[in-house]
Amino acid sequence: MRIQYSNTWFKAVLTLRPVLYAVTFKRTIFTGSPGHHSLAEPREGIGVCGWILVSLSFLLVLITFPFSIWMCIKIVKEYERAVVFRLGLILSKRAKGPGLILILPCTDVFIKVDLRTVTCNIPPQEILTKDSVTTQVDGVVYYKIQSAVCAVANVANVHLATYLLAQTTLRNVLGTQSLSQILSSREDIAHNIQVILDNATYQWGIKVARVEIKDVRIPVQMQRSMAAEAEATREGRAKVVAAEGEMNASRVLKQASLVLSESPAALQLRYLQTLATLATEKSSTIGNCAGIHAHRPADDPN
Repeated sequence: MRIQYSNTWFKAVLTLRPVLYAVTFKRTIFTGSPGHHSLAEPREGIGVCGWILVSLSFLLVLITFPFSIWMCIKIVKEYERAVVFRLGLILSKRAKGPGLILILPCTDVFIKVDLRTVTCNIPPQEILTKDSVTTQVDGVVYYKIQSAVCAVANVANVHLATYLLAQTTLRNVLGTQSLSQILSSREDIAHNIQVILDNATYQWGIKVARVEIKDVRIPVQMQRSMAAEAEATREGRAKVVAAEGEMNASRVLKQASLVLSESPAALQLRYLQTLATLATEKSSTIGNCAGIHAHRPADDPN
């Protein structure tokens, strides 16, 4: 009778096995919202064996309580999040924390992720510009991890990947610009680099906050050439300004001479005003040989 009952129970388990697998194997899809990036991949559950192992682990915690509590409770800081793997699968499809989290021994493994802004210094990159000028440019990238799950599950080393991608993007973008554009349009170029990096690292859970170009190093010979060109440009502008001033002054003097020629009295007054101006200077001697009659009209008989 016992053997028959055991066989009946075994047949029932075999009959319900597809149903159990259909319930335990699930498809998990991470949405593309700002907090969770797209990771649309089918994923299986832990299965019956997994639940048995989790139950045994939980039973072990209860047997060794309260000593096991020090192994199960972990502290996650305010600026950190913990991605918990249970039997190799991400638990609850999201990161845990901040505060206290519960970890089961033997079945759970967790990875802490820092959510603070990271400063990534790009070393000097030797770049050949669009106008065939060799220059060295360095910069800095500010980014932060926005989704801890994607930063752990989608890339092996998120910081190294972002660092190498920033170097490559800096060289590619500056290689399409001329030297004058690099020197005059740093903010626009930095914004373009930021947009490219942000789009590329979106699947890694990274948010690029800011990109800055720190220094542009030009060869010494090119610096001398640019200095000579700038000096020649300034000298040319100075000559043009002086010539324009002379031309304007000559026009004004011509108009003044026409006005004075129409009135001899005005010419005489201007002459006396000039003498008065010269007399105000120290150690000056003025000799007026011609006198006031020298300015009479030619047709005056006296």
